[in-house]
Amino acid sequence: MSWRAPVRTSGSRGVADNVPSAIGLVAAAALSIQFGAALATHLFDRVGPAGAVMLRVTIAAILMVILARPGRRLRHVGRRDLGVAVAFGLVLAGMNLCFYEAIDRIPLGVAVTLEFSGPLAVALAGSRRWTDGVWAALAGAGVALLATGAGRHLDPVGLVMALLAGAGWVGYILLSKQTGVRFDARTGLAIAMLSGAVVLLPVGLAAAGADLFQPSVLLIAAAVAVLSSVVPYSFELVALRRVTPRAFGVMLSLDPAIAAAAGLLVLGQHLTGRELTALALVVAANLGNAVTGRSGVVATTA
Repeated sequence: MSWRAPVRTSGSRGVADNVPSAIGLVAAAALSIQFGAALATHLFDRVGPAGAVMLRVTIAAILMVILARPGRRLRHVGRRDLGVAVAFGLVLAGMNLCFYEAIDRIPLGVAVTLEFSGPLAVALAGSRRWTDGVWAALAGAGVALLATGAGRHLDPVGLVMALLAGAGWVGYILLSKQTGVRFDARTGLAIAMLSGAVVLLPVGLAAAGADLFQPSVLLIAAAVAVLSSVVPYSFELVALRRVTPRAFGVMLSLDPAIAAAAGLLVLGQHLTGRELTALALVVAANLGNAVTGRSGVVATTA
């Protein structure tokens, strides 16, 4: 029999107090993952996007297994629960591979705004109150403004890869939610990361070969793994146990703004007035959701 955290919906003060902590976790995860993505671009010339994402996921999987030590727990895990965690890992692998292929071809901020179409769709699909629609529409306007102001000569393959990453993000939100209620955060994430690493290993080896094992490459990849996988996914799994997928999708509206900041600070991509306006809209949507989105809160009990 697998371990489960019962999920309940409540309007109590204790549950509502989970909203600020969930927002803080999502914001911290976004900071970590976007600066990790900017750092990962320095690996592309040496091992390519496929090699970089394989190293990131594999190193993250090893770290998560060391931290979680899931061996004993797996003896009591049902096939259905294990299947959810494995599916989560496969979605992670595909989403990250598409995203790295995208940022190898188009600017980081543009890739993230296009990728955001996935969680934005989740937010819109689950809307029940008019205020939810307002915040989702406001975030969407910011994303559209940022994307359309990025330039007209963008690599079409990069654009398609970013959109595919956005589709993968929908699966990530839904499957990570299910993984979070079936396992403790570390165990579920360890299973998922291992599954993703197994799938990506032959892809990375085919793309980069022996270059993957250079000490300087491994050092950067380890930093990327911690920043882009271990820290953000752990935080987001905890956050998803406190809010609905719809509310989580709107919270992720911070990602384009943080990606633009990472592009500026790490890659020297300067912000225009149009981009600053877009970032203001995105931040406003996130704050609006934090204030009025309490009806979408869920809490867990151990």
